[in-house]
Amino acid sequence: MATEDDDKTATGTVSRRQVIAQTGVGVLSASLLSAIPQVAVAAPMPQATLTGALPKLPPHSVEVPNGVKLPWKKIAGAKVFHLVAQEVDHEFMPGLKAKCWGYNGHVHGPVIEAVEGDRVRIYVTNKLPAATTVHWHGALLPNGMDGVGGLTQKAILPGETYRYEFDLKQQGTLMYHSHHDEMTQMAMGLTGLFVIHPRVPHSRVDRDFALMLHEWKVEPGTERPDPNEMTDFNLLTMNGKAFPGTAPLVLERGQKVRIRLGNLSAMDHHPIHIHGHQFWITETDGGLIPPSARWPESTVLVPTGSTRTIEFVANADGDWPFHCHMTHHVMNQMGHGLPNMMGVEPMQLDAKAMPLLPGYMTMGQTGMAEMGHMHMPVPANSVSTVMAKGKHDLITMGGMFTVIKIRQGLKSYEDPGWYEAPKGTLSTYATAAELKRDGIVTG
Repeated sequence: MATEDDDKTATGTVSRRQVIAQTGVGVLSASLLSAIPQVAVAAPMPQATLTGALPKLPPHSVEVPNGVKLPWKKIAGAKVFHLVAQEVDHEFMPGLKAKCWGYNGHVHGPVIEAVEGDRVRIYVTNKLPAATTVHWHGALLPNGMDGVGGLTQKAILPGETYRYEFDLKQQGTLMYHSHHDEMTQMAMGLTGLFVIHPRVPHSRVDRDFALMLHEWKVEPGTERPDPNEMTDFNLLTMNGKAFPGTAPLVLERGQKVRIRLGNLSAMDHHPIHIHGHQFWITETDGGLIPPSARWPESTVLVPTGSTRTIEFVANADGDWPFHCHMTHHVMNQMGHGLPNMMGVEPMQLDAKAMPLLPGYMTMGQTGMAEMGHMHMPVPANSVSTVMAKGKHDLITMGGMFTVIKIRQGLKSYEDPGWYEAPKGTLSTYATAAELKRDGIVTG
């Protein structure tokens, strides 16, 4: 039975009992995996070769890019947390802010982090203008702690504080969100991740990230999300940020990495794709997937209302995109009621229209990429034509997109800047001599 000394996660300490247990489990896992058919098991993962200057992360610790974790204290055997539901002035990316609803001043709410077997006591204070509750999505708990307004409890009125208390009977990546007028309140941002670590780790990783996926409707020039939208979402985020506002995931080459993905979007699933690597889907919100049931992927579908956890080894240097593969989900404030201009030949239209509509310009005949170079005026609090400058050109993506930056010899996990491709490994303009050598006729 675990003692209180086994669980000092807030200070990052670990007991001798944990070290012995973790080491034993690692040896046992290796022997079991060797007996499983090769089709079901990942290739052996290389050990990380890290510089001494990199920070040592405590056990039972996730990293939250662009986000925070909820602090706790231990009282009478329980971990005590305090959530405050309130209006939040939130920046999705430079140039786009909105008045959202969140927890403890953040959108999304802080990640709650605990350990299997913990007793948690979570106070929820409502500073919103409306009643609310908190549902612990995927948690195995008493019915009266489930957080469904009207069904399992009374709603928490403005100014009130309620207490939730239960034992954590599982491990995995769960979520929390309002379950009172949830169409409105989740669309306004009342969501968060709830990470429950196993008491005895089943897989050791060097880095452990938590990302919440979400979708919003924020009309250009407005300052509040539209909770009534059902299909036409125009802002897609990771941890409440849209690219280029998303923080990169900076890794030392050789590190074993876990990424936890939660999706509380109103309507859409998200196929999250990694470049330059393959991963194993190791967990769902229902718990650990047995090794024999896993298979390698480069894209994982994260259904709405679900979580998926992936693991891989960062074995290739570079700046690798990590993004939703629904193409409209990597655009910012894209309008979906536009006429199709592809292939249109405007000829003299611009010249005839400009005297009537000063500043008129036909756009979209060859796609959307040229918009980023135009620097046209847009309504206040709008980013529909904003694109990030990459090392080589504009990055014509936004929304649910970030960059995994893998390097050797890192001194810290700060953004290392753009990757310098070694000589001979960068796609460049094909010369006439190269085309002639290989018999390529271009026109």
